[in-house]
Amino acid sequence: MTEKMQALDSNRILAIDPGEKRIGIAISDLSGAIANPLMVIQHVSRETNAQKIVDLIGKYSVKRIVMGVSLDEEGKPNLSGRHAIRLAQAINEKINIPLDFWDEQGTTSKARASRIAMGVSRKKRRGHLDEIAATLILQSYLDVHQDRDDK
Repeated sequence: MTEKMQALDSNRILAIDPGEKRIGIAISDLSGAIANPLMVIQHVSRETNAQKIVDLIGKYSVKRIVMGVSLDEEGKPNLSGRHAIRLAQAINEKINIPLDFWDEQGTTSKARASRIAMGVSRKKRRGHLDEIAATLILQSYLDVHQDRDDK
């Protein structure tokens, strides 16, 4: 692998949209500018889920994690947000990698709206939106941090 390619690898970011039944996973391109849906992990247990995510981190040479967290009206993690924080802690116990929390407010409804805008039939829209929500979380994160990097 060339030095230039290794430098590009260092910008890959993985986003996690944790849910009760499924965990949406998205990943950035090598430059860390564009978010792409990766997969959905079926919830088993916090430890099992954390290990699956750690395996993905190794497989894709991820350098940073963005964890979607649900917040209440006061900006504090709600029950779902606290579950996300505990999942992040389980991941950090297995691998030392930078992890940022990101407000996931509205990502599921935005994911649903994007499917409608793309003309996806009502029947096909019934499926899970987890990886699309993770992609929206990641793209939001990338856009904000790209703006900061440009200044």
